[in-house]
Amino acid sequence: MARCEIRDGDREEVARFIELYWHGRMVMSSGKAYYPHQEQGFFERRDGAIVGLLTYHIDDGCMEILTLNSTVEGQGIGSLLMLSAIDRARELGCKKIWITTTNDRLRVVDFHQRLGFRLTSVRLGVVDEARKIKPQIPLAGEREVPIRDELVMELEIEPYLDGDGTCTP
Repeated sequence: MARCEIRDGDREEVARFIELYWHGRMVMSSGKAYYPHQEQGFFERRDGAIVGLLTYHIDDGCMEILTLNSTVEGQGIGSLLMLSAIDRARELGCKKIWITTTNDRLRVVDFHQRLGFRLTSVRLGVVDEARKIKPQIPLAGEREVPIRDELVMELEIEPYLDGDGTCTP
């Protein structure tokens, strides 16, 4: 498997992928609207089609993961994309990576915890507020659980260590 970086020529295809899996081209995080196809990220392609996508936004020395999707389960695509993002965060000197997910997405929480992320906060009612901006957000999600809140998970980024023990970004 090889990941590709999103380039300008990929943006329309990435936008269509996001539209398909995120109920529109806009996503909401922490009450803020983002257009992930205009951001940075990585994708995995098989037989000419995107089968995995991760987009991110850098702000104030931190990386926020905006979207992460894999259309093929159990083949490590999501893990490859997340590890690519972690490497990029190190390269950019980011202090941490964070991601928000909704209260119904327990598999997402499990996945990120296996990668070292920690649950740092629960934002009660944020999704209810986000629906005022993006009414396409479903009322219920996995297992028909009502979607109301955001869970925030963070990963502290350790810098690379050189052979002599000094840090390099």
